[in-house]
Amino acid sequence: MTDNSKNREVGELIEKEIPAIACQNCDNFEENEEPYEVGEDDIFEHPPIIDDAGETELFEHHAIIVDNGQTPIRIDKFLTNRLENATRNRIQSAAESGSILVDGVAVKSSYKVKAGDKITIVMPYPPRKLEIIAEDIPLNIIYEDDDIIIVNKNPGMVVHPGHGNYSGTLVNALTYHLKDLPLYQSGDLRAGLVHRIDKDTSGLLVVAKNEKSHTFLAKQFFDHSIERRYVALVWGDFKEETGTIIGNIGRSLHDRMQMAVFSEESGIGKRAVTHYKVLESLGYLTLVECRLETGRTHQIRAHFKSIGHPLFNDARYGGHLILRGTTFTKYKQFVNNSFALMPRQGLHARSLGFIHPTTGEKVHFESEIAPDMQACIEKWRGYVSGRDFEL
Repeated sequence: MTDNSKNREVGELIEKEIPAIACQNCDNFEENEEPYEVGEDDIFEHPPIIDDAGETELFEHHAIIVDNGQTPIRIDKFLTNRLENATRNRIQSAAESGSILVDGVAVKSSYKVKAGDKITIVMPYPPRKLEIIAEDIPLNIIYEDDDIIIVNKNPGMVVHPGHGNYSGTLVNALTYHLKDLPLYQSGDLRAGLVHRIDKDTSGLLVVAKNEKSHTFLAKQFFDHSIERRYVALVWGDFKEETGTIIGNIGRSLHDRMQMAVFSEESGIGKRAVTHYKVLESLGYLTLVECRLETGRTHQIRAHFKSIGHPLFNDARYGGHLILRGTTFTKYKQFVNNSFALMPRQGLHARSLGFIHPTTGEKVHFESEIAPDMQACIEKWRGYVSGRDFEL
């Protein structure tokens, strides 16, 4: 085997071992789709599944070792020729955002590649064209400027169009709200998105308004430098006020509709870390704040189920059953009424912090807990205070 073929083999191996992204849940997954793994050459023929807790980050990552026989050539031209669906504009935008590294150092588009260079690049996924219907759907926008928009998503809203949900989504609403911007005239079902939250999870999303911001934000999600905090309502009481859950998240071996937690030694799934802090004890429930160190499919839901504290009313992970409390009929009715008050899992994406793509300054956004979840919390506060059940 020649040196060139050896290096080419190594380069191809690295690209396969670091896939663009492995997504396993989509917004409408629970109703319509089974989990779908996205490979290196299979860029979202179906919308990926989001992680409940989080996010599915919408970017691709490539790593390449330049062949020994490579003659000097501009890196934007080299990558345009080397990567599928990579236009020169996308490559140059990634370079401007500091998302192209050679041997760990950010380079400009004009950098001349040479043999042995180790190149890594992070970019938003290429557009997936679909006829997007602009719909005048009210959005709870808490911040907007020329580069980004921060939306506080209501529970029940799908983030982007997909099988069975081609209207009424956040992207349909954004396409109407931002119809004068080039990014939202392309018919891309993921226009501006760098992450998503689950259909039945409420809370904050940051959306890019132009390609430069899109690439800049994608790099921060890839680097795990985005600060994300969630508020979750879970079953049971906690002995410790703070804790960390560490365990790989992967497809359940017993139920393809669920994610499960595996030991790091198992080699199954991807490493996931959730830090939590008890905010309030509510009798047989606890309100906790979760800080995500990683963003995996159904991370919060799977992690808390693994330690015996499923999210309240999470039908996918057993939280829709009465898991703590008494056997009295009045208590059971109280819990069922609480389920009706918040007919979804108790999860809200409360805060986001990141570096602004233009100013370079750290920005931070907070949101109020969604009304249905707040009402459920208040109902349980009444129970804890000893008042009569509000049946």
